[in-house]
Amino acid sequence: MCSFTVKGMVHLRKYPFLILLLIYLGIQVESDASDHRYSEGDIVPFYANKIGPISNSWEIYAYYELPYCSQVTDDVKEKKLNLGEMLNGDHLVSTPYKLEFLVDKDFEVLCNKTLSKTDVSKFRRAIEKDYYMQLYYDDLPMWAFIGIKLNKGDLNERIKKGYSLSKHFDFHVFYNKDRVIEVNLQVAMDSLADITEDKEVDVSFTYSVKWTMTQKSFDRRMEKYIGSAFLPHHMSIHHHSVTFSSVILLILIISLLTFYLLVLRKDISKNSVDVEEDQVISNQEEIGWKNVHGDVFRFPQHKSLFAAALGAGTQLLILIIAILALGLLGFFKPYIRGVLWNALIIVYAVTSLVSGYTSGSFYCQLEGTNWMKNIILTGGLYLGPLFLTFTFLDIVAIFYGSTTALPPRAIVMLSLSWIFIASPLLLLGGIIGKTRMSEFQSPCKTAKIPREVPTLRWYKDVLPQMVLAGILPYSVINIQLYYIFESVWGHRIYILYSIISIVFFLLLIMTALVSVALTYFQLAVEDHQWWWRSFLSGGSTGLYIYVYCIYYSFKRSEMNGFMQISFYFGYMACVCFGIFLLLGSVGFRASLLFVRYLYAAIKCD
Repeated sequence: MCSFTVKGMVHLRKYPFLILLLIYLGIQVESDASDHRYSEGDIVPFYANKIGPISNSWEIYAYYELPYCSQVTDDVKEKKLNLGEMLNGDHLVSTPYKLEFLVDKDFEVLCNKTLSKTDVSKFRRAIEKDYYMQLYYDDLPMWAFIGIKLNKGDLNERIKKGYSLSKHFDFHVFYNKDRVIEVNLQVAMDSLADITEDKEVDVSFTYSVKWTMTQKSFDRRMEKYIGSAFLPHHMSIHHHSVTFSSVILLILIISLLTFYLLVLRKDISKNSVDVEEDQVISNQEEIGWKNVHGDVFRFPQHKSLFAAALGAGTQLLILIIAILALGLLGFFKPYIRGVLWNALIIVYAVTSLVSGYTSGSFYCQLEGTNWMKNIILTGGLYLGPLFLTFTFLDIVAIFYGSTTALPPRAIVMLSLSWIFIASPLLLLGGIIGKTRMSEFQSPCKTAKIPREVPTLRWYKDVLPQMVLAGILPYSVINIQLYYIFESVWGHRIYILYSIISIVFFLLLIMTALVSVALTYFQLAVEDHQWWWRSFLSGGSTGLYIYVYCIYYSFKRSEMNGFMQISFYFGYMACVCFGIFLLLGSVGFRASLLFVRYLYAAIKCD
């Protein structure tokens, strides 16, 4: 539940698209003061969400997969979830915990239960894998481990080694007037059930509740979750990363500017007059890029695929910019479950218009004829691999019984958004791009006979150039990657949208400059096939990020098991492919502007 002030609502009116987006996402804007307000003795909503190993936040299971105390009537109620919550694997169910507002309790019995051998085995397996549980009290999250693994000397001499189940929880709730502000959950270490042996165990699950008044306001009740994620030394690291990236970018800009002033500008001024054929031949070794003026604007091979990649990359670029803008405006509160997923789905669907328009118009500029095939290719270039990956991983989740497996309702909602929003907008964008297409702007006429590309040394080939192109852009985001991975695949909260926006902006500039520099060096050796090369060079940072994924998996995380590994490498492959398309489109656009400027500055016809 999100709370907005009157002043915030005034700001919302300036962004009508955001208002429509919030309504579509199902985010309820509080318009009065009645929400989250209680009187003494009122029942405050208490839900159990999920359990899973601490090593990976994506392998999660329903709370009642473990034989905990259920409702007395065995009528477990599930909270209705939105699409984002279902995509996040949430599964909120009611529990027999009763934490009435302002009512203290001391060792209240939840239930007395005899755990069978099968039940003991389930709990012991969960403790062995460091399972945690997530609970929600008045939309405030709480976490606790299922139990602890005991080694010699952990507690006392009586318990040497084994597994102990947490059977008593202490809830410390802070309130301000009629609102819940904070809740802390602690496991009573002196109240554990030994489940080391494979036998039936009688367990009495209990809990205590203590209420304490606080002066903290309701609007600040999530600060402890955010503050614990970013301590002062963490912020210092983020600031240093931005400074380091800025310095690298500044050095690159100075180097390129120096090269332009000392070399390139002289070449341009030397050839700013009409050039005869014999003069071109005589100057061939001195200024090689001038000799390919008749081929530099020759359209690339596989025009439909190239236009589709450009359209898909442009769509992803707009998607990231929109998400960062929403984050900067404060719409992604950490306690609004699923809002980020909802935003990603609807913004991606809406920006299909951009994808269709970009791909369709550019394909027609490249004198393509089958524009419908191009539109279909554009729509499936990124969604196709993503759909196949999702289908496989959803089957894996179903096999493991994980709540990350989407329920039929979520699949229907995704299908409807694709059928009735994304696909029509993609087609509409393609039609607009086709009808409003302008001629391709080429300063030089293309020769009828293609010029032969000279044999180049191995380090000037595509793959070595891609390796070289990705180094500097990757260095810009290297530090931030760790925190992003900890947020996505761990349990850290990442809300520094200002930092990530700056880093993303620096990444785009670095990618553009590196692509321009490598394109110039390619033309200087009379290799005029720069179209695909600039796209591949720009997108090579996505490959570096996937290499970091491999490093993170083995050196920084404790992920194990087929489900965790398959989810991690499967979805990260899709993410890195999206980054490849995004940065590839940036690299090509920058190179195209540079090449047009370069050849428009000389008289080559």
